[in-house]
Amino acid sequence: MQKPRLVLASRSPRREQILRMLGLDFTVQVPDYEEINPPGMDPHRIPEHLARGKASALRGIAAGTLVLGSDTLVLLGDRILGKPDGATGALEMLTALNGRTHQVVTGVAVAQDGEVLDSGATVTQVTFARLSDAEIRDYAASEEPLDKAGAYAIQGYGARLVDKVDGCFYNVMGLPIQLTLRMLAPYLNRD
Repeated sequence: MQKPRLVLASRSPRREQILRMLGLDFTVQVPDYEEINPPGMDPHRIPEHLARGKASALRGIAAGTLVLGSDTLVLLGDRILGKPDGATGALEMLTALNGRTHQVVTGVAVAQDGEVLDSGATVTQVTFARLSDAEIRDYAASEEPLDKAGAYAIQGYGARLVDKVDGCFYNVMGLPIQLTLRMLAPYLNRD
């Protein structure tokens, strides 16, 4: 029996990088899905909810194709830190994170023919170093934080902001490896 094709339902180059690193054969297609955080939902559940929506919303693909959806949120207490609105927004987020511990929650979902087969989420604790105002301003002014939840890229120049990671490093990049592999294994390891 032939393995089903895999499609990553995301525009994140970091998720593509992780899947390539794992040696998976896949294509990328961005779903027509509006990412809206449901009012009143526990913030820890939102990434899985959005991942399920992205994975099941993909249309125009061959029957039997597996779709991998994912979404990442940065949480400082109950405050959701999404992608910043420009350098000023990045500066505000980075100032709030400075010297503090926050959570990165990534939801992952696998769907086939519009039906979600499996989903889950991983939480990683990240502690920022205590940085000077100048260090925060310099990083916020770079282009790196602009398309990242929480306004930083742990795999880039933003690594200098991070003092400690407790949990999956790749989760902070946007795709928890062990959760993703566990979900895909039943479908991609068929002979």
